[in-house]
Amino acid sequence: MIIAYIIAYIASYIASRAGQYILSGIILILMAAALYVYDYKRTKNIINLRGLFSLSFLGGEGVSCLKLSYIQTDWETGTWICFFFAFAAFWLIYEILLINQHKFKKLNSLKKMHSETDYKMLCNCITLLTIISLACFIAEAVILGYIPLFVKGVPHAYSYFHISGVHYFTVSCVLVPAFSVVWLVKGNRKNNKAGLIRIIICDLIALAIPLLCVSRFQFIFAVVAAVFTYVALKKTVPLKIIIPAIIIGIAAFAVLSIARSHDADYLNSIFEMKVDLPVDISRIYIYIANNYDNFNCMVRDAQSFSHGLKMLFPVWALTGLKFLVPSLVNFPLYVTKEELTTLTMFYDFYYDFGAIGVFLGSALIGAAAYFIEALGFERDDALASVVYAQMGLYMALAFFTTWFSNPTTWFYLVVSLAIYFICRVKKPKGEKSDDRKQ
Repeated sequence: MIIAYIIAYIASYIASRAGQYILSGIILILMAAALYVYDYKRTKNIINLRGLFSLSFLGGEGVSCLKLSYIQTDWETGTWICFFFAFAAFWLIYEILLINQHKFKKLNSLKKMHSETDYKMLCNCITLLTIISLACFIAEAVILGYIPLFVKGVPHAYSYFHISGVHYFTVSCVLVPAFSVVWLVKGNRKNNKAGLIRIIICDLIALAIPLLCVSRFQFIFAVVAAVFTYVALKKTVPLKIIIPAIIIGIAAFAVLSIARSHDADYLNSIFEMKVDLPVDISRIYIYIANNYDNFNCMVRDAQSFSHGLKMLFPVWALTGLKFLVPSLVNFPLYVTKEELTTLTMFYDFYYDFGAIGVFLGSALIGAAAYFIEALGFERDDALASVVYAQMGLYMALAFFTTWFSNPTTWFYLVVSLAIYFICRVKKPKGEKSDDRKQ
């Protein structure tokens, strides 16, 4: 498959240089779909991490190659090379580890964890996380003096709704639905009506907070993480789950878009589409395509590299060093327009070390994806499926932002692991059930 990818990539590059942008984009989109199908047939897992990455990153690159907006320009040759490395390194390191999986014998013993989930404790953790998140949201609303959903005529009110340090806890509510899925699927919900009521209330609060913050991304994160967790546990997604999730997602996206006070004329003036499309279609296209063009701006305009400082932003943010030493985070952002600030997963890798950084960073993420699957995060351990779901979401949105230099990503991981270890109890010898503690 990697040979097919190389041929397709070269063909797409030639077509783009010849001005055949539609052809260039279609080639990569079809290649992305083929690679996803390849991994799906291998794993029978619709949220296989490498498959999701192929569909998202390479498919998103194909969408960007269509160049349906006037703000898009021909990419630098360096940009094409970086995107080639970004995908090839991930795919190849994963494949190498897969071929040599027999050498990782210790992984088999790690899968057999002699512990199980205490679902009563999980219910308490979900409740506590919801209470903390709600308390922090209320504190931010009181201190800042407003709730973004109820502010009219201020397009970016949601961007200013945060208090440093506190907001991490506010948005941690997005993990509640995923952990709730674990409790609902694996816990003894039929014999625990009080717990079921608590879980439902917690989920309603967890979904309400992103709505009140007018955060489309946090709402989508909560819903998709929950769906991915369900798929990891059940290995399938019935229509009774798919249809409501789609309806909820579309409705929330529409409501939050209106609440942001962005009218169609304002958005169209930013998107500068070559064809007259409904504004919501244009929005989706730009949210996918422009990230790659922002990367190209950096390749074209950056004069030097930051040598690791950019990727260490979570350290500066979570320790508070960014306030004591502002120069640690004082880097220009290279984008096509100041309103369009979303980036690809590999933006900061290049910012730090150029094309070499992209290659090594992608290889590292590919290795992490392999070991997460090899350890059976989506099979053998109900709570670990939440971590798998988060990784799956990052792969599915690889085109969107710099996930692994985002402090919120690491904060979510810490919270998830904390709940994981709190809710694990030693399993008596001879017991096979993972559902003893209810």
